[in-house]
Amino acid sequence: MSYTVRRFEDTPNPNAVKCVLDRAVVAPGAGSRSFRNAQDAASDPLAAALFATPGVTNILMCDNWISVGKSPDAPWARVKAGVTKALAKA
Repeated sequence: MSYTVRRFEDTPNPNAVKCVLDRAVVAPGAGSRSFRNAQDAASDPLAAALFATPGVTNILMCDNWISVGKSPDAPWARVKAGVTKALAKA
């Protein structure tokens, strides 16, 4: 099932954005899922696909949003494009 990015929201961390989706990525009330690296995400196909985007360093999924962290040298335009593509193919 693919996801559509409704919008990206800035966070207090300049190396993280909140990606608001068209539907829940984690069932409401089910808590959150956090991945600190690609190894942590290996058993989660969506998280693994997001980590395939160059520059992605961590992911937090909750309800209908995903927080995506990036390395300081990764350009936001490329990270956002990769995340959008990964979500559309999920």
